[in-house]
Amino acid sequence: MLAAINSMLMEMMAAIARKDYEQRRERQAQGIEKAKAEGKYQGRPVDIDLHKRILELLGAGLGIRAIARHASCSTTTVLRVRDAHL
Repeated sequence: MLAAINSMLMEMMAAIARKDYEQRRERQAQGIEKAKAEGKYQGRPVDIDLHKRILELLGAGLGIRAIARHASCSTTTVLRVRDAHL
């Protein structure tokens, strides 16, 4: 009987936590949307030096993974820079 009550309480607390998480995410998304509409939210500034380094390495003919290792960034970053500039 005690195990059933404990289980029910845990499920209830998990549901409350999940609902709270969803509400916080929704409010955060609304705040970001509002800031974008007002021109205040633009994300992280571009690392110009990193972009230059990636473009140099692309020009040298290195592969995506090699560039990511040399530039200490992700392959996704390398691909984004390549697609934006080439």
